[in-house]
Amino acid sequence: MKKDIHPKYMETAARCGCGNTFKTRSTVPEIKVDICSACHPFFTGKLKFVDTAGRIEKFKNKFAAGYASVKAGKKGKTAEPAGEAS
Repeated sequence: MKKDIHPKYMETAARCGCGNTFKTRSTVPEIKVDICSACHPFFTGKLKFVDTAGRIEKFKNKFAAGYASVKAGKKGKTAEPAGEAS
C-alpha cells in the first residue's frame, strides 16, 4: 500500500438529535445523526412517524382533497346526462 494517502482513522463522537451520544470510529472527529438506536421505532418498540423535512405533512396536504385523476375521469370524454343521446 502507498503511504500517506489514507485519511486518519480515529475515535469519533456520534451525536443524535434526541441527545444520545456514543463512541465509534471514523475518519471525521464528530458525526451528527437524525435518529439512533435509542430513539428509532424499531429498537424502542414505540410507533411513531419519523418525519424528515416535513414529508408526511407535504403528502397529507397534497392528497387532502383526494386524487385528481379519480375525480376528473378519463381525458377527452365528457359525461352526457342519461336519456340525452346525440
